[in-house]
Amino acid sequence: MNGIFQSVAENTVFVMEFLLIIIAMFAVAVILEKLTNKKNGITEPLFTTRKMAMIGMFSAIAMILHVIDFPLPFAPSFYKLDFSELPVLVGTFAFGPVAGVTIEAIKILLKLLIKGTSTAFVGDLANFVIGCSFILPASAVYHFKKSKKSAILGCITGTVILTLFGTAFNALYLLPAFAKLYGMPLDSILAMGSAVNPLMSEGSIVSFVICCVAPMNLIKGSVISLVTMLIYKPLSPILKSGRKN
Repeated sequence: MNGIFQSVAENTVFVMEFLLIIIAMFAVAVILEKLTNKKNGITEPLFTTRKMAMIGMFSAIAMILHVIDFPLPFAPSFYKLDFSELPVLVGTFAFGPVAGVTIEAIKILLKLLIKGTSTAFVGDLANFVIGCSFILPASAVYHFKKSKKSAILGCITGTVILTLFGTAFNALYLLPAFAKLYGMPLDSILAMGSAVNPLMSEGSIVSFVICCVAPMNLIKGSVISLVTMLIYKPLSPILKSGRKN
């Protein structure tokens, strides 16, 4: 019985941390958007009716892409790659950081409602936070001075931060949290990595995230950046129709 209560308490604490992180990401997005709007002389509110409708559309597309995930040969099976940040990044470029974080949050909520969680919410938190670590720097660079060069620089910046932050966040928080909530020794998780990735040093969490996590995030950021640069310009006039900027 004590074990059940302890498990419930640990999951409750994790969910509360999840909610606090979401609030923190929204706060960062609001600050970035206000700064970029001020620099560009934009007085548009953070949410308009049309923007909310577009957020809903992008969230639905992102959720579908989030559900279509697949494992990679160099990482354990619980690490899966998806390209759900593609519509999130396009929406962020078009409507700003607040819209981007909102799309990211709704995407996770829709996925939980439809598919639930298979990782005690750890994977869902990872997808949200690491997704935000990609779209927020990218949108900050792009929105301060909108141009093709700034969009490319924003995508490169976002990909670098996604890779570095995602790797560190896994090592310092996500993997220990996953081991604790699942009651699985961390050494067992690391062994799963060394079993599929010969480049990894056995029993080393640093080697695990460098060999298994970093390449996945780098692939994800690079592919999404490339596709965004190909499709954003043709879509931009349609997305921004009726906007002042």
